[in-house]
Amino acid sequence: MLIKRIGSAVFWLFLVVSSLALFPVALFVWALTVLFDRRLVILHRFTCFWASLYTWLNPIWQVTVDGRDKIKSGVTYVMVANHQSLLDILVLFRLSRHFKWVSKIENFRVPAVGWNMRLNRYIQLRRGDKESIDEMMQACDETLREGSSVMMFPEGTRSADGRLKAFKHGAFTIAKRAKVAILPIVVEGTAEALPKRGFVLRGRHAIHVRVLEAIPYEAFKDLSIDQLTASVREIFISELGPEHVADDEALLAAAGR
Repeated sequence: MLIKRIGSAVFWLFLVVSSLALFPVALFVWALTVLFDRRLVILHRFTCFWASLYTWLNPIWQVTVDGRDKIKSGVTYVMVANHQSLLDILVLFRLSRHFKWVSKIENFRVPAVGWNMRLNRYIQLRRGDKESIDEMMQACDETLREGSSVMMFPEGTRSADGRLKAFKHGAFTIAKRAKVAILPIVVEGTAEALPKRGFVLRGRHAIHVRVLEAIPYEAFKDLSIDQLTASVREIFISELGPEHVADDEALLAAAGR
């Protein structure tokens, strides 16, 4: 345990120091490109590199990404991923494809990292605030119209035990009214590597990101939001397995409800 604590302290110190060093580079990239790169694609690619450093350089995480080719160039998606850990954010940047995050407003206040999120024009959300939710939905609509995909965690928050929680409707409402495809992305292994509670890294773990087949708008245009939300969640359950579903949901499934 002592070795894990020391290793974790070194990792987080590296993250803090490197972020403070890399933010000025991000600012420079932004200044050079903002006038001609309307969607900030170049800045986002630099951010993908920045975030990926922490999984590339950490020998205890073996990250594999499958299905990246399913993210088609020039196609706009609402990307939805399950949320097991803080590490999900880092590993999803390994997709190296353009999108805008939807993230809680507290993340935008983190020095260097949050400043870079603002530069990228990622989308802020104050959880539980109806006005903020409405503003987030409008910002997603505008982002999709501009040709940028959005990335969301439909569970809303990280799972306490790594098992799949209920999905909120927001991502699916956005996809339906914008008439864009939904792209499910399954993340596995991050809950074991870094659980929700605490910052101690839990040793060597394999982390797997799988991009599934996109769900075109035509396939769900006649579904209600409730039906669409449930059907996409069933895809995640099928991929993860019922043992990775929260207890109350597993009981309902077992009862045939």
